[in-house]
Amino acid sequence: MKKRGIILFVTAVLVGASCTGRHFITDEDCRAQIEQDFEAKKALLPHGDLFTVFDKPGLTQEEREALQFLYAYMPVADIMNRDGDFYLQQVRSSLQTKREMEWGKRIPEMIFRHFVLPVRVNNEDLDSARIVFASELKERIKGMSMHDAVLEINHWCHEHVVYTPTDMRTIAPLAIVKTAWGRCGEESTFTVTALRSVGIPARQIYTPRWAHTDSNHAWVEAWVDGKWFFFGACEPEPVLNLGWFNGPAYRALLLHTRVFGKYGGPEEVMMQTANFTEINVLSDYAPTALGTVTVTDANGKPVKDASVEFMIYNALNFSSVLTGKSDENGQCRLTAGQGDMFIWVSKGDRVGCGKLSFGKDENITIVLDRTPSQLTGFDLDIVPPAPGTVPTAEAVTDEMRRENSRRLAEEDSIRGDYLATFLTPEDARAEARYLNIDDWRVAGLLETSRGNWQEIMQFLEETPPEQREKAVELLGIISRKDLQDTPISVLRAHFEETINNGTPLFVSYVLNPRIGSELLTPYRKLLRDMFTPEFAEQAQKNPELLVDWCKKELTLIDELNPQRIMATPVSVARARVCDAESRNVFFIALCRSFGIPARTEAVTRKIQYHSDTWHNVDFDGTAEINLPQGNVTISFDHPTELIPDPVYRQHFTISRIGEDGKLQARNYRGYLSTLMKSPLRMDVGTYMLLSGTRMADGSVLARVEFFTVEEDRTAKTQIVMRDSRDEIQVIGSMNPETLYQPVDGNAPKSFLSETGRGYFVIGILGSRQEPTNHAMNDIARVAAGFNSWGRSMILLFPDEQGFAQFDADEFKGLPATITYGIDIGRMADKLAGELHLPNATTLPIFIIADSFGRIVYVSQGYTIGIGDEMLKVISKLK
Repeated sequence: MKKRGIILFVTAVLVGASCTGRHFITDEDCRAQIEQDFEAKKALLPHGDLFTVFDKPGLTQEEREALQFLYAYMPVADIMNRDGDFYLQQVRSSLQTKREMEWGKRIPEMIFRHFVLPVRVNNEDLDSARIVFASELKERIKGMSMHDAVLEINHWCHEHVVYTPTDMRTIAPLAIVKTAWGRCGEESTFTVTALRSVGIPARQIYTPRWAHTDSNHAWVEAWVDGKWFFFGACEPEPVLNLGWFNGPAYRALLLHTRVFGKYGGPEEVMMQTANFTEINVLSDYAPTALGTVTVTDANGKPVKDASVEFMIYNALNFSSVLTGKSDENGQCRLTAGQGDMFIWVSKGDRVGCGKLSFGKDENITIVLDRTPSQLTGFDLDIVPPAPGTVPTAEAVTDEMRRENSRRLAEEDSIRGDYLATFLTPEDARAEARYLNIDDWRVAGLLETSRGNWQEIMQFLEETPPEQREKAVELLGIISRKDLQDTPISVLRAHFEETINNGTPLFVSYVLNPRIGSELLTPYRKLLRDMFTPEFAEQAQKNPELLVDWCKKELTLIDELNPQRIMATPVSVARARVCDAESRNVFFIALCRSFGIPARTEAVTRKIQYHSDTWHNVDFDGTAEINLPQGNVTISFDHPTELIPDPVYRQHFTISRIGEDGKLQARNYRGYLSTLMKSPLRMDVGTYMLLSGTRMADGSVLARVEFFTVEEDRTAKTQIVMRDSRDEIQVIGSMNPETLYQPVDGNAPKSFLSETGRGYFVIGILGSRQEPTNHAMNDIARVAAGFNSWGRSMILLFPDEQGFAQFDADEFKGLPATITYGIDIGRMADKLAGELHLPNATTLPIFIIADSFGRIVYVSQGYTIGIGDEMLKVISKLK
């Protein structure tokens, strides 16, 4: 089906054909466990009439048991945010699809229960995409095998969605269709939903953090006739078990998925929570090894119940990917890829740390004999797993590749027809002029809103002219993603129901409906109506009354929301139960509803309200909320041409060691010189300063410093940027007389004729592929460095079709030294052979070479920070 539009009309009730007495769960022990967990969940949620769907007339036994399974293990926020009819529709759709699809009867009950029925995939906003997608996909895949249906559905997904980096809120699948793009987590959520909609078991696979480069990635596995196969979401390939990430996945330290409910499959269980079972699937992709951490006290005796965090260095942070407890022998274990993890151990007031090299160290011992203030700095060399690649499910012929490329181009065209309905910059400026308001600002908002532009335009059009400036302020303060999926009803509610306190903080901390990562919903009038006018007047004078109300009225059940799914403020008000983060969002929403500025402070993540000055909110009597402070100065004594002024998150980060012994990241921004215009004010305590240099092979030269802040005293620390002392080495050769075809239509020319004498960069790009998009954004970010170098950068495409799909305007501010061309000289194949790359098809490939053909640098595939990496090499060239 080539039409763009998805049918948005959905029948209110999908009537099942089930017999009344049919069981959804045939195993009696399993059914009894689920019923027990369901009743326990129900007992914790006595308010808000959250379980009335189970009293619905005509509910079959099969439907009831399926609903009980969902309610027993779904996050509390999902129960609170959606009514039972929503989940009943999802259940009926799933059961109907199981009956209709040929493979429905072949799917084992457990696989169907855990990988088809669940509505939630990860942390996305929920909608009825399953029902909508099924109506469009069933006919498209009619008569296909399960294997071919999976491939076809991914082509359908590519018709609708392509990759682009976005913020961390995961929007709903139908919203992804509307905006036509998403980051990998959104693409994979969308694709899993599409597969499940037609009864194909599917799951989202995550590497929480790459080891050989920064960032992370998510993709999809589908269950086909008894076996799991992987593929890139919205990135169709001719066969399964093939994606641009076959190489990176082989170098992963950890790959996991969260399975809804209590899952008893064959995979290694990493964690069992009240909602999900986290399983380790790394062994399907890469060599693994078991590593053991033994925790002892100062006398060498095992320490039980110490917190053991397995952490991956990524983006200048030690990111915790699993937290375990030491057993009676002081031991905690993990199976991981054969590379290095940082281990952080804590119990009481004692902490310790070390490096575990999986595949080399079977067991390391960490001694808990120091308090945080006794820790001293050290160098740390971190080595990721060795390069390799995951084998594909079957061979790919040239004919298969050509056909796949033809289909991709066709799907790009279909998507392009839909994108043509979005406003162009010229259209957006015309609409802004029609509204008679600041055309450049408003035009930017309209253009950013993509498929939601009509909602935004209608909101502005219906706003009285004298109030439109305030409406523009509202649109300007919410996120780009909010502009793309927020309906007019929500915008109108926040616009009309906001109390203007008349202070400079109004727009950012009162009018602004965006608080955390929650879906925007109306809440202001509904929250105000909970209280008497007298209480409201008192609270506006003394916001601590709202703090006291939250302490008294809200019950915290963090253990029932380990995914940290946000409950809406109105849902919290009705149910009176929530997790800590939903409570924090609720409190800020409550303050803003009364015209009281409130926020999550950016650096420490403390909850604050403003009354003359900013006040920290202490819900739990925590000693760490209102700590005294001291000063901190940070020096950088050895600036270089490449790093004249270190940048936070790019060259260094700071974390505080909390009272619980855990590392708490601080979210500063900017250059060191900017941060150090005056000493930083920090809460008292001990801090870790981490700096690191990522090398071309993915390894890291890190430096860990510790410093302690005392009240009204100045602590001093320094940034040390370690680097390899090795000179640049020649790693291979290429022929600089190789021809390429310039895209301007001129005759083929050699690299040498374009670059002249000296060093240059050659890249072979994969249009519309996530690794290439990341690389181009990285290069654009450091374009000044490449422009200052002044040497040629020739960027090639495998064929003309690849160039036709590429849009340089998507990457603002690329270096002026770039020349584009077609790889008629098969440079990718030659480099793969010369440099022993896994293959010539994993793109992008970048090299730095000179006019004698000597190659001094190569990168293939997914590499975050490649611009900095190449400039680092360039700075050492003579």
